[in-house]
Amino acid sequence: MTVRVQTEDFDVGQEMLGLRQKNPKVGAVASFVGVVRDLNDGDDVSSLTLEHYPGMTERSLEDIVSQAKGRWDIYDALIIHRVGTLLPLDQIVLVLVTGAHRGESFKACEFLMDYLKTRAPFWKKEQTSSGDRWVEARESDKSAAMRWENTRDD
Repeated sequence: MTVRVQTEDFDVGQEMLGLRQKNPKVGAVASFVGVVRDLNDGDDVSSLTLEHYPGMTERSLEDIVSQAKGRWDIYDALIIHRVGTLLPLDQIVLVLVTGAHRGESFKACEFLMDYLKTRAPFWKKEQTSSGDRWVEARESDKSAAMRWENTRDD
């Protein structure tokens, strides 16, 4: 399991290759890449600033990955989350999950993203044409995360 919080961009292909090469039994790699949108809630977004508490954030992400590994039969997971000021189309987050089969890998990847959106200690501020504003988790994100509370694997 690897968790990184960083200001630098990441190379999805290189990260995927590195994770795949750790285990020759890998039969599936599920992935998600989140990017900065240029429009949110009807306003043009010129940039997004992400803040975190160093140390606490990484521990929280490691705990979320441990939960996924406890629920699904996966080999490994990687989370890279960027912080600092990002521009539209910049990559924000990468989640990779390896396993023997796609089903378990997809579920774990989706779980990781749902929990990252609602439980990871990041603070996001958008710079828009209407001024700066803090971004809260959407109700749809909360609902997506809640569905994992009452089920083991789907």
